[in-house]
Amino acid sequence: MKAHRCMNTLPLVLKRFGLVRMVTGLVVFALCGFAHADALDTLALFLKSTPKVSTHFVQAVSAPKKPGADKDAAPKVKISKGSFEFIRPDRFRFDYTTPYPQSIVADGHTLWIHDIDLAQITSKSEAEALANTPASLIARSSDIADLSKAFVLESQNNSDGLEWVKATPRVSDGPIQFIRMGFKTTASGVQLSRLEMLDAFNQSSTLTFEDFQINPSSLNAQRFVFKPPAGVEVIKQ
Repeated sequence: MKAHRCMNTLPLVLKRFGLVRMVTGLVVFALCGFAHADALDTLALFLKSTPKVSTHFVQAVSAPKKPGADKDAAPKVKISKGSFEFIRPDRFRFDYTTPYPQSIVADGHTLWIHDIDLAQITSKSEAEALANTPASLIARSSDIADLSKAFVLESQNNSDGLEWVKATPRVSDGPIQFIRMGFKTTASGVQLSRLEMLDAFNQSSTLTFEDFQINPSSLNAQRFVFKPPAGVEVIKQ
């Protein structure tokens, strides 16, 4: 059913991203020309130097092959698009625009998931919902030592022109097996270019970020205030 689909696909924070099921995992800022010792240094700068971000994303979700399926058959891939914004340490929002409109908003206390087609809203404690999720990596932490309490972090070889960090949850029986973050240096600083994730059901998700804006002056706390529309059912979890 559609509701089940939405709940199992977010994308900290966050069903389609992996936030409620995983799921609703962004950014390192460094001066141009800065020499990074390795990707963990880049991650540390990312956490400390990006108090707020606004970006767009394209997400590709691939389901694992079913038993007996042709091993050479290409996996089925579902594509979705939207925007992502955050203000550290406790406000962010994912707005999916295609193929199905959905908003996932963390206001500092509550995580709201609004399925617009179903006219249904789910709410739950933000801290509980986002533990060990991509959102805790991307938008909630501001210090690598604090982040290391929840994830084993390791620098990986550069590839595709990106610096990579792999994050493995210290809770081994959780919804996520690992997350990989790929960073690149641009004229405006270091940006999160790609996020890859493998969940406990062997479903893989890749988010590619575009139009990455670091510390936009127009982004403020009002953007993360969520008020359920009149007449829409709210389910508290």
